[in-house]
Amino acid sequence: MHIVTTSVELDERLDGRGKVVFVPTMGNLHQGHLQLMRIAREQGDTVVASIFVNRLQFGPNEDFDRYPRTFEDDCDGLRREGVDVLFAPQEQEMFPTPQVYRVYPPSLAEELEGQFRPGFFHGVCTVVLKLFNLVRPDVAVFGKKDRQQLKIVRGMVQQFNLPIRIVPAETVRAEDGLALASRNSYLTPAERIEAPRLYRTLRWCADEIDRGRHDYANLEAQARAELARRGWKVDYVAIRHGLALRIPHPEGYDHPNLLIVLGAASLGSTRLIDNVDVRTGALDD
Repeated sequence: MHIVTTSVELDERLDGRGKVVFVPTMGNLHQGHLQLMRIAREQGDTVVASIFVNRLQFGPNEDFDRYPRTFEDDCDGLRREGVDVLFAPQEQEMFPTPQVYRVYPPSLAEELEGQFRPGFFHGVCTVVLKLFNLVRPDVAVFGKKDRQQLKIVRGMVQQFNLPIRIVPAETVRAEDGLALASRNSYLTPAERIEAPRLYRTLRWCADEIDRGRHDYANLEAQARAELARRGWKVDYVAIRHGLALRIPHPEGYDHPNLLIVLGAASLGSTRLIDNVDVRTGALDD
C-alpha cells in the first residue's frame, strides 16, 4: 500500500491505474470501514482510501480534538484488505487557504442530523467534493449507517454532474446488533451493554409498521419514550420514506418496502445514530 499526503503524489500513484474506487474515512477504522474496502475491491482496479478528520463537519461544542486518531492501526487494517493507495493529507493540503467557499446542500440537510448538528452537511459535502476532485474516482463507496449522508452525497454527485457512481454498503453490526462506529470506543462498559437498545427500538418500530401500523407519530413517540426511560437523551426517532427521506403519508399509503426508521440518541457523552429498513434489504439505495 502506498501512503501519500499530497495531491501531487496522489496523481502520480493513480496515473494509469485503471478504474479507481474510493472510500473516504476519518480514520479510527473498524470492521464496518474494512467491509467498505472489501466492497470497493469488487468494483474496480485500484482501491483508494482516505483518512482525514474533517474539521468543517464538527460543531463548536463537538469532539474534533477528542476524535480518536489511530493512524498506524488503520494502516495495518487497510494493508490487510489490499488497499492500493491511502491518501492521508494534512489540513494545509486540504485547506491551503481558509475555506470560504462551501457546498450549500438542500433543505434535507437541515432536518434529522442537520437539525441537531447545524452546518454538519455543509462541512461534509464541502470536504467530500474536495476529495472527489483530488482522487477523481470512478466509483465511491459509502455506508448505509449514515443514511442521510448517503442521500445527500448521492444528490450532490447528481446535481454537479460528477462522473462517479455511488455504491451503498449495508451497515455492519456487532453480534448484539450495535452498529459499528468509531464513536463506540467512547462508551463505558455499562453503556456498551445498553447501546444495542437503539437498534432494537428502531427494529421494533419497523416490525410494527410491517404488521400494519401506520400511526407513525405515535410509534415515534413510543420509541423516544422507551429510550428516555432507559436513560438515553433522544434527539430523534423518525419514520421516513427511504427514497427521499420525506415524511410518509399519515394515512399509511406508502408501501412498507419504501420506509425506514432513523434514530439518534446519546448515552452519557456518546451520541449514536442508526437506521433500519422496515423490510430488511427491501429498499435498494
